[in-house]
Amino acid sequence: MNIGINASFLRKPNTGIGQVTTHFLETLVNLERSEKSLKNYKFIIYTEEKSGVKWPRNFVEETFLPWYKRDDLFRKLLWEKWYLPRKAHKNKCDVLISLYQSATVIHYTDMKHVMIVHDIIPQIFPEYLNNLRKKIYWAKVEKGIYAANKIVTVSEHTKVDLELRLNVKAYKTFVSKIAVDNIFADDVSEKDLNRVMKKYGLEKGNYLYTGGGLEMRKDVDRTLRAYKKLKERNEDVPKLVVSGKLMPELAPLIIDVEQIVLDLNLVDDVVILGFVEQKDLPALYKGAKVFIYPSLYEGFGMPVLESMSVGTPVITARDTSIYEVSGDAAVYADHDDEDLCNKIADTIVDKNLLVKMSLEGKERSKEFSWCSFVKDVFNVVNS
Repeated sequence: MNIGINASFLRKPNTGIGQVTTHFLETLVNLERSEKSLKNYKFIIYTEEKSGVKWPRNFVEETFLPWYKRDDLFRKLLWEKWYLPRKAHKNKCDVLISLYQSATVIHYTDMKHVMIVHDIIPQIFPEYLNNLRKKIYWAKVEKGIYAANKIVTVSEHTKVDLELRLNVKAYKTFVSKIAVDNIFADDVSEKDLNRVMKKYGLEKGNYLYTGGGLEMRKDVDRTLRAYKKLKERNEDVPKLVVSGKLMPELAPLIIDVEQIVLDLNLVDDVVILGFVEQKDLPALYKGAKVFIYPSLYEGFGMPVLESMSVGTPVITARDTSIYEVSGDAAVYADHDDEDLCNKIADTIVDKNLLVKMSLEGKERSKEFSWCSFVKDVFNVVNS
């Protein structure tokens, strides 16, 4: 059986879908060596840039681009909707697996299309569709989702979103939880922790941390306002550390965190790191007293799982998929500045609660694995 895999996001390893793509393929390669059920497959990995990966015998990488070479939404649409299906058909694929929600629709062939859907953010937040190209592309993605033979969502919440908002039939949608980078499963060494603390000028256990992106839906501005209230109550509260790629030119979709900090008069109390390398993140989480993540919408919630994996207590929001990730191992706040402030204030002074959350979060994080996810996807492929 020939299995085509849309691995376009291999070229973007710092994105959530890039991480899923990387770990899915790494796990698949490892499983193929040990699982008899995968021995008879030929895997064709479709990419837009050469990955540099040395693939095993029955893996082949095909890299191609449309006539339009600029890396933007127009090229993305051409690649997904027209070029990829034709390549897969030419390679006589029996199944095409899209590792993210895409505009691909299979026509005039018996090839099955299995699509992994992480979220439908533009459907929930139409503000993201702020130009014609984005609107056209998302309309095609919705058609791609609807036309897929089978869908794997990374949370029950996304499955319900597809049913309620896109009229996707429940019988063709399956749920399987993803995991996070394996570097979060390893204990953070004292040497690595000290290196990261020194690199960013931080003190272990003496800062609060919020990260995972600066998109408006992440509600980082609420975290900053809640922190301002906290400082007004208690001057001795630890500093707040904020990470995420700074792109003020994209405001309001990406919040201008520097301007907000300035407006709130928190320049001396908030440390803005900008983009943080993946290799530094485990120690950055580990060094924090708590991780704060009051996101308005998540398809899954990888930052919450990352924090729990290293044993750092999480304060988050119960909405959308996050509770599926953190369960009873987190403190939940309403989308209200005062409530978030109160939850942070109460949590950081409760030593017993911090220890309990650390242990429970680390234990819960063990329930998520890439091996289970990849096996689930292939169970769907074979069903």
